[in-house]
Amino acid sequence: MKIPTALLAVLLLFTSSAIAQDAALQKVLDQMDASSAKFQDVQADIAVDNYTAVVQDHKIQKGIIAFRRSGGATQMAMQLDKGQPSERDILYKNGELDFYQPGTKQETILAAGANKSEYDSLLPTGFGASGKELAAAWDVNLQGMETIDGVQTAKLDLVSKQANIRNNFSHITIWVDPTRDISLKVVMLQPSGDSRTASYSNIRYNAHPPGSLFNLKVAPGTQVQRK
Repeated sequence: MKIPTALLAVLLLFTSSAIAQDAALQKVLDQMDASSAKFQDVQADIAVDNYTAVVQDHKIQKGIIAFRRSGGATQMAMQLDKGQPSERDILYKNGELDFYQPGTKQETILAAGANKSEYDSLLPTGFGASGKELAAAWDVNLQGMETIDGVQTAKLDLVSKQANIRNNFSHITIWVDPTRDISLKVVMLQPSGDSRTASYSNIRYNAHPPGSLFNLKVAPGTQVQRK
């Protein structure tokens, strides 16, 4: 059966568009591969908007965050609401995710264990992960280029290839600067409709943040729970 000329034109249009899209995405991933090799560490100010859909409530938290490579692995340290009753310090290194609340003297340590690959793929996403690592762990869709704070970023929508992560986050969108392999914005959407939007500013790239950031200062008398 002969394909109508108009239909053929539409099919060719979609095909050429898909090829161009694939080429644009591959260019971004290649840039991330190159910049990932240069990535050592990053520190930034962070503002987090935690949105609860059922009550349409936004809770804003501010603090600092840092990532660094150490022994071939990525470590993360974050301090939110420092000096306030709601302060929370979060640390990930050596396969453990550590949550510390100084106000209540509560510390919860989660051992990644068999889930270490999930932790390792999720936490550094958009911060030092190469394009190849990103494509191996996520289905990646380029949604265009956008400028944030004068920096051209690639807007990448990510769907995890691991069911456990998809059960918690239906998809994640990152606005990544591929020339430094760091994100300026990350939106994590949960199946419930809740979301977490993190915006990063005052970025210090490869400036070697103090090692003290990656060691929690836990007050005496803190109750420690391991899971």
